[in-house]
Amino acid sequence: MRYKHIRGTRDILPQEVKKWQYLEGVAREIFKKYGYEEVRTPIFELTELFQRSIGEDTDIVSKEMYTFTDRKGRSLTLRPEGTAGVIRAIIENNLYRQRRITRLYYMGPMYRYERPQEGRQREFYQIGAELVGPDSPWSDIEIITLVWDFFSSLRLKKLVLYLNSVGCQRCRPNYRESLKKYFEDKIGMMCLDCQRRFSLNPMRILDCKEERDRTYIKNSPKITDYLCQECQEQFERVKGYLEFLKIAYSLDPYMVRGLDYYTKVAFEIKYEGLGAQDTLAAGGRYDRLVQDLGGPDLPAVGFALGMERVLVALEREKISLAADVRSDVYVAVVGEEALRESIKLVRELRNENLRVLNDFNSLSLKAQLRQADRLKVKFALIIGQEEISKRKAILRNMKTGAQELVPFSEVKSFLLRNCSRSPGR
Repeated sequence: MRYKHIRGTRDILPQEVKKWQYLEGVAREIFKKYGYEEVRTPIFELTELFQRSIGEDTDIVSKEMYTFTDRKGRSLTLRPEGTAGVIRAIIENNLYRQRRITRLYYMGPMYRYERPQEGRQREFYQIGAELVGPDSPWSDIEIITLVWDFFSSLRLKKLVLYLNSVGCQRCRPNYRESLKKYFEDKIGMMCLDCQRRFSLNPMRILDCKEERDRTYIKNSPKITDYLCQECQEQFERVKGYLEFLKIAYSLDPYMVRGLDYYTKVAFEIKYEGLGAQDTLAAGGRYDRLVQDLGGPDLPAVGFALGMERVLVALEREKISLAADVRSDVYVAVVGEEALRESIKLVRELRNENLRVLNDFNSLSLKAQLRQADRLKVKFALIIGQEEISKRKAILRNMKTGAQELVPFSEVKSFLLRNCSRSPGR
């Protein structure tokens, strides 16, 4: 029997992994500049953690989570997003007591039972960050500019930053009532999900992607007309800071995000032309989540981006990731004595951080050089019986074909001079 990957998952093969590593490297550099430290949380958590943080009436919790019972009868769930686990880790390990402001970032797979499509699988990868502690709108700006700097480093152009305020516990009740009143005579003509959301949380209706339902949604009340003074002032200050920094944005009064823990400013960064999967990154403020999960009353703001969608956008713009990790040297040997000599030489070269390949099969010299050419290495290092007797190796430039006879003792310095590369490559 031949086994295949499960639908909604995929193999990320070596050539593509290089692109993923490049993205992760760019992200790590940005996080380093902003003072964020990496945290790694478990792939699965108690189901209740996500029910309480994300919201039981959300699509994620009600329809998309991978939940199972372990041998002790506990309900566990593969993480569908990163924030809940990070906040749980901050509380459990008392990180908030060690510093006034906690800045953490994460990278890794998430799991949701959705219809697989371009830019979204059932196992998908996110990069995200959480900023816990400060209540100032400048913390919202820090998160937004951090994400914006990441995309700028990748040279992505067709991006639009969308902003909204989803209010707080004081102003949302009045807004929900206005939505119920508006949708009351329309809900019977809308999809079953909207009908369910109407009774549980009418704000969730605004998340509906059904084209027919969108015609009703676009004329519904706007939450920005119901904001309390505190939420309104915070929203205006964030917009003002973005204008001061000359970061363009568009307002989307119907953006509520798919997770219940958001409060006040929320944002999405979309890439034009990707259709339903055009949101590359999203986030916002969640001032009650730390307390709701058993911690102190600490405000927080964060974001997550989908790596698959970012890669699709880069491909659409034909942006090269400069992820060239070709090997420097291919060692071609003929004979047992040459192989023995090459083992020592290969070790010395690798200790100098040179990228060295060799072949342990008994191939002809011609076959080995063909392999070196296919692998696009910079130099072929050739050792045969004649080279052993002279204590010299042939170094062939695989691009020009030029070759030199170099003493074994000088091979390392020759390659270090000729295989220099930019930092980080």
